[in-house]
Amino acid sequence: MFKVRWVYSRCRQPWNDQVLSGRMGCSYYDPVKCIIYVLEDTREGVHFDLTRLLLEQASPDVVLISAQADDEFLDVCRAYTEASHGTLQLRPHKDFRSIRGRHSLLSLGLLNELPEPADAREPAPDAPFEPQNAYEFMRYRVDEHGDPNLRRWNASIRMSNFAAIDSAPLALGCIGAMLDYLSRERAIGELEDEGVGSLQVRGIEALALDQYMQINADALFSLQVFESESHASMHSDKTKEGLSLFSILNNTKTSLGLSLLRTWLLRPSMSINVITNRHEAVSCFIRPENIEVAAAMHNHLKGIKNMPRILVSIRAGKASLSDWQGLVKFSFHSVMLRDKLSELSQASDVEIVQKLCGSLDTASFREVGMIVNGTIDWEDSTTAGRICIRPHVDEELDNRKHVYNGIDTVLSRVAEEISTAVPPDYVATLNVVYFPQLGYLVCVPMSEEWRGKDGIQVLEGWTFQVSPESHVYFKNDKMHDLDKHLGDLYPSIVDRELEIIQVVQEGVMRYAEAMSTACDICAELDCLLCFAEASNAFGYQRPQMSEDSVLVVKAGRHPLQEQVVGTFVPNDMKLIGAAFDGNLSLLQESEDIEDDGIFSANSILICTGANACGKSIYLKQVSHIAFFTFVPAESAILGIVDKIFTRVQTRESVSRIQSSFMIDLNQVSLAIRSSTSRSLILLDEFGKGTLPAGSYSISHSHGAGLFCGVLLSLLARGPDCPMVLATTHFHEIFRTNFMDPRKLNITFVHMEVMFTNTAGEILVGDCSSDKGTNSHCTKIGDTITYLYRVSGGLSLHSHAGRCAELCGIPHHIVQRAKYVSQLLAAREIPRLLDEAMTDQQWREMQEAEQVCRRFLGWDLARKDTDATIEEIRQRLRNLLDQEVDVREQR
Repeated sequence: MFKVRWVYSRCRQPWNDQVLSGRMGCSYYDPVKCIIYVLEDTREGVHFDLTRLLLEQASPDVVLISAQADDEFLDVCRAYTEASHGTLQLRPHKDFRSIRGRHSLLSLGLLNELPEPADAREPAPDAPFEPQNAYEFMRYRVDEHGDPNLRRWNASIRMSNFAAIDSAPLALGCIGAMLDYLSRERAIGELEDEGVGSLQVRGIEALALDQYMQINADALFSLQVFESESHASMHSDKTKEGLSLFSILNNTKTSLGLSLLRTWLLRPSMSINVITNRHEAVSCFIRPENIEVAAAMHNHLKGIKNMPRILVSIRAGKASLSDWQGLVKFSFHSVMLRDKLSELSQASDVEIVQKLCGSLDTASFREVGMIVNGTIDWEDSTTAGRICIRPHVDEELDNRKHVYNGIDTVLSRVAEEISTAVPPDYVATLNVVYFPQLGYLVCVPMSEEWRGKDGIQVLEGWTFQVSPESHVYFKNDKMHDLDKHLGDLYPSIVDRELEIIQVVQEGVMRYAEAMSTACDICAELDCLLCFAEASNAFGYQRPQMSEDSVLVVKAGRHPLQEQVVGTFVPNDMKLIGAAFDGNLSLLQESEDIEDDGIFSANSILICTGANACGKSIYLKQVSHIAFFTFVPAESAILGIVDKIFTRVQTRESVSRIQSSFMIDLNQVSLAIRSSTSRSLILLDEFGKGTLPAGSYSISHSHGAGLFCGVLLSLLARGPDCPMVLATTHFHEIFRTNFMDPRKLNITFVHMEVMFTNTAGEILVGDCSSDKGTNSHCTKIGDTITYLYRVSGGLSLHSHAGRCAELCGIPHHIVQRAKYVSQLLAAREIPRLLDEAMTDQQWREMQEAEQVCRRFLGWDLARKDTDATIEEIRQRLRNLLDQEVDVREQR
């Protein structure tokens, strides 16, 4: 079993240079589920966004690419494998031929091994068949091994049942290269070359990307969906999951459940039916009367092992003792789980319960468990290191074991009888031993006389067999009788046990499909029970789903931030997509979410406020709510989000030949090119990495211009405008005509702050809001308190100076920075040039002026041929000493 995941991609550029994008096909193999996933041939853009998405979501360890792939495509795959420490292999183009992929696919046992009919007639064992001609011989071959042409025809028919890849030559080529690689790796690892047909493949599924939300690696990193922490030891390369959405949800009990939960977070479903079914299941599990039952069900899932992997090992005859134990545990816990399902209240309409009731064939699973447990002797198997059979299962086996267990007594008696017939001067002692393949032998010690020229002395009726250094082994009539009547007991015992296990294996494999299906459904139940536990522990609520482009949240919370702070302040949020049909009845019917006038129905929301006031947390919690099955809020109305793009956190690295601002631009460029009316874009202070281009004019501020341009460009799309949440400190754009809040269909909010003076009095007005009256700005001794509460309107001050003082910057530096920034914002830079100097600054400038005048009065053009270097140095000292004299006189 390969404990890695494989992805194989290929891209081909058309010969026509005017065509900007080619087609690509992809397939990857999941070794946990033993399933091949296929992406049918599709168009790829010049930026290879789809390729990046597939690589990020599949997380491959090995990537195979055709040698004729485009250089740009190769660079994308190489960059990913270098960052993820994976392996990139260039394979010959012939490995990706579609005809080769088709042949490899048709060779899979999944497709060409049809179940044998129940009424198939078996030939009589006492009636051997002797073909008389070629026709009878061919018919005999078909009856014995199956018609190969018929098998391939059946496989070609069944192939269309899994995915429509017959019309996808690139995908077929990828499958062929993948299967060829897997079969070669298996032959190397297991020293068996059984071809493609012996690969462990349970199914073939198509990758339908339109059914899943698309979220790239930058968004996953920024939103902390997954968080890897390094090991405490610097010498270990192991990692563990840190504080992330995955960590607070992950309480899975099964390996398949763990893999499925990660898949759900990497590719959230966009199907209303799927989401609603999950909501119904979690609502059922968190009912007060069902909490204990759900906890008991989750505990029983610990015994649900990875049955698809175990069944593959059993089918191949390579099952270990732990595999058989896992089968028995599965049968026991599946029966217990089925009994617990009947104890759930109001669960008859829950889809997962219905699926479990239909898949958990308790009678069959109980029978399988009883047969295996009643056949295998667990203690003897552990001691012997192989599968042993219990007593009283097979009479013939019991007789062989009885003789084998008493063989020491029998051999001792035979040795006593032989010793009476042996001359006393021949050997002092002898023994009768047994060796597999050699049989029973008389063992005597090697004497010194036998080491001489005469050699070993053999008695009459004895035959020499073998002679190690210390003993000599013979056979006589007694030994031949033992060989005839007892034979090779141990190999016969092992062979008989293998025959019994083979019968048990055939009985188990009749229920293989049912057990695999039940195991997959148990993995889904595992994830839903994790959602229920998290919802019950953290107070998550069921949202109301909508087909419209809308995100409305009341008292929303950040699921990670609230875990690390003592008190979290919840906030409301409302986004109405531009594609909304204008019917607000859905919002008006909701009694939980009331419009208090803070939010207007727009698709773009801009949040401003002081530094460190919680703007980024506010942005992230919205996207987290779009992720969750149950949301961290009092109530919510959620539309289907197809894509999430973020410019929140920049992942810089010396391996990326890009500045931080270029990385930010790439993220925003991807959002602009790929977003739709159902997409969600988060822009956290985009453009802050730029500076004015050598002028004090605000129009030259590239960052502010880019920020305005991006928002206005998205707003200009009209009905196709995505939902956007943005934060910024470019307050100048709101004071000018760049973005007039009164003319744009944009919702403006800010995070509230509170000021107190040195006496502890709350100051009237808030200079952070454009709504404030009698606004004031902070003075020495004033303190700022972050309320982390969203309010309507703009904040035209960031209070960066107060934040700098909190971080230890001296007060006079902060005051100077405030003064200069105010002049820059007001375009009054000339006032900085007209500032009066202090007396000390005047004296220092006059002293510097006198030194400069004396130095300039020195005639360096005069030719002093007699002046030495030391004299020139002394003259320079005199010029500087005069400055000292002037200071002393003053």
